[in-house]
Amino acid sequence: MEKVNVAIVGATGAVGTKILEKLVERNFPSKSIKLLASKRSAGSKIEAGGQIYIVEETTPESFDNIQIAFFSAGGTISERFVHEAVERGAVVVDNTSAFRMIDSIPLVVPEVNSHMLIDDAKIIANPNCSTIQLVTALQPLRQKYGLKRIVVSTYQAVSGAGSAAINELRQQSGQFENRSAIKAEILPTSSAQQHYPISFNAIPQIDTFHSSGYTLEELKMMNETKKIFADDRLSVVATCVRVPVVTGHSESVYIELETDGVTVNDIQTLLMQAPGVVLQDNPSKQLYPMPLFAEGKNDVFVGRIRKDPEVSYGFHLWIVSDNLQKGAALNSVQIAEHIVNGKQ
Repeated sequence: MEKVNVAIVGATGAVGTKILEKLVERNFPSKSIKLLASKRSAGSKIEAGGQIYIVEETTPESFDNIQIAFFSAGGTISERFVHEAVERGAVVVDNTSAFRMIDSIPLVVPEVNSHMLIDDAKIIANPNCSTIQLVTALQPLRQKYGLKRIVVSTYQAVSGAGSAAINELRQQSGQFENRSAIKAEILPTSSAQQHYPISFNAIPQIDTFHSSGYTLEELKMMNETKKIFADDRLSVVATCVRVPVVTGHSESVYIELETDGVTVNDIQTLLMQAPGVVLQDNPSKQLYPMPLFAEGKNDVFVGRIRKDPEVSYGFHLWIVSDNLQKGAALNSVQIAEHIVNGKQ
């Protein structure tokens, strides 16, 4: 297998470090791995697989002789440097929202639509973490029975808002226990006029609000799901909530199939055979997915499958996944693996 030169932009962040870990863990065919970040982080060291990597400042010249570039440093950085990387010959896997909804740019979850990784694609968008686990779990059902409606409520971990949010959760938990003043500076979003504690709380706002009343996170889920499934007729609505969990997003999902007469057992059997999905669904033994036990795992876990008592083609599911693994780093690396394999 031909080896390629790799760059990771945002290498010191929560997702960037996981991308490096996944590249090493999965023996990605890299000739070299260059870690890029801000000028402030330049010179710092990161260890992975027994090797020490030195972080460099991101500049246009950083992408000379790079074949695969992962971007996970925020939309502003992607907008500034992605085209520089492409012009220098790199294929970019972008983990921000900067390019996801551009029609000409593939939005890919390999278990769902790897066929979109065509040879001339120079930028591939990695979907939102909550979207990835949703479509991975629902794809087998959509393929066999058809989908006409999805209603999803998320319970999203603070790691989705970055390392600063993780630190704030831990600090607030200590402040709460010590009965000291709780300081909130990060959530629901750093740019918000008002910040709320996440410790012992749930915040029904992720990202800023759109004029429609939905947050941008909710609109991402709704629009990205339709794009990945290539189905504008599909009805998708989301409510996204931040909860005091460090890692692992959970989703309560209601779906309506296009096929009537499907049973819970039919769905369980289908999901047991689905790539990237693990069925955990045995109420008598209290077996169901939980974020604590999904942390560090690559799979999407599904359980609590129930037939809706009022709608014969309606079902309820509970979907959990590590948002830093399959929800970000792993999906990005899987995309890159398809790209490299396609060049063989």
